[in-house]
Amino acid sequence: MSQRKFKIILQWDFEEQAFNVTVPALSGCVTFGKTRNEAIERAQEAITGFIEALEISELPIPESDVEIAEITINA
Repeated sequence: MSQRKFKIILQWDFEEQAFNVTVPALSGCVTFGKTRNEAIERAQEAITGFIEALEISELPIPESDVEIAEITINA
């Protein structure tokens, strides 16, 4: 298996007291962790499992990742 990089979004959930993690390039690939490190470890596991499921289903693995940009607005 080759190495690939995926961007993840870590978002703190105050109600759950955990980091929610989404993988924009893999629609539906989500997980969480009580700490930042746990969330990242779980994201690695979720991405691996997601890709394995795509391979088993003979579906294509996305070739491109997403670009994340930050903007500033006056509010």
